[in-house]
Amino acid sequence: MAHLFVDVSSHGLGHLAQVAPVLNALRAGRPDLRLTLRSGLPRQRLASRIDGDFEHLHAASDFGFVMNNALDIDLPASAARYRDVHAEWPARVRRETVWLDALAPDAVLSDVAYLPLAGAVAAGIPAIALCSLNWADLLDHYFHGEPWLRDVHEQMLDAYRGARAFLRATPGMPMFDLPNAIAIGPVAQARAPDRAEVARRLRLPEDRRWVVVALGGFDFPLPVADWPRRGDLLWVEADPRVPFHDLLACADALIAKPGYGTFVEAAVQGVPLLYLPRPDWPEQACLIDWLHAHGRAAPISREQARSGDLPDALDALWRLPAPPRPQPTGVTEAVGHLRALLRDDAQC
Repeated sequence: MAHLFVDVSSHGLGHLAQVAPVLNALRAGRPDLRLTLRSGLPRQRLASRIDGDFEHLHAASDFGFVMNNALDIDLPASAARYRDVHAEWPARVRRETVWLDALAPDAVLSDVAYLPLAGAVAAGIPAIALCSLNWADLLDHYFHGEPWLRDVHEQMLDAYRGARAFLRATPGMPMFDLPNAIAIGPVAQARAPDRAEVARRLRLPEDRRWVVVALGGFDFPLPVADWPRRGDLLWVEADPRVPFHDLLACADALIAKPGYGTFVEAAVQGVPLLYLPRPDWPEQACLIDWLHAHGRAAPISREQARSGDLPDALDALWRLPAPPRPQPTGVTEAVGHLRALLRDDAQC
């Protein structure tokens, strides 16, 4: 039985949204595949997207950035965390190597922590990274020129370069410093909408337009209960009683921040989207450009989000022509790379 170790970043929910459809498709062809997942996300959250059984190691091997809220990064705290992590980087890699050697997976998949990639290389275990971004590029964006960054940045890049491939999901950042980067198509899991079932579970009226409000796993309180009411609209917040992707599939519109999972799933499901731009988040440009080409979308201000002054923006959004829905071709491409990785390891 092949054994795949998967590290899923808990910096938001988008990393899980990328990994889950790939794992589900991989397992559809290899139902005997053993999965071990390490993530700071709770098991219930992982199981809401990942089919079948898996071993969950509740731990985080990365932190991405320290967030003040869903939109704003705490840059001083993030810099301090990275400096602390890399002050003992060789020791961290040794511990990861010993741990992976004992776990003995046949292959490693990471989205998008770099420690397991460094440990896998040292342990002689083939590894693949999958994501639309990497932490090295983002760190360089925010701290370029800082005297402490050079060594930290090189250690991060060395870890990412050690993977057999870095599968760069579309839409993704360019990753010029990673010669092993391979562009693949969009990654998402299309769902058949079951509006009647979602309405039953959440006790929602089916005859109104559901506008789902979701900001991707970080706090950014919006006074939704105080937003203006209009007879044909219903503000719907994410609810643990229904997996988010099932709720999204039934939505008439979505209000969110730029993030890979939300943007790509909305486009694949044909759900129009109002988004709150993220100040100085380097990934958002490619996400927004892609979404405007493949879906219906428009920006809103923080003041609009706080006041609920959204009905006119929604009406304008619904009047936009709907383009053809993009196909999540990156899922099949990623599965092909993972199958080859597991097959190559079995032949060693």
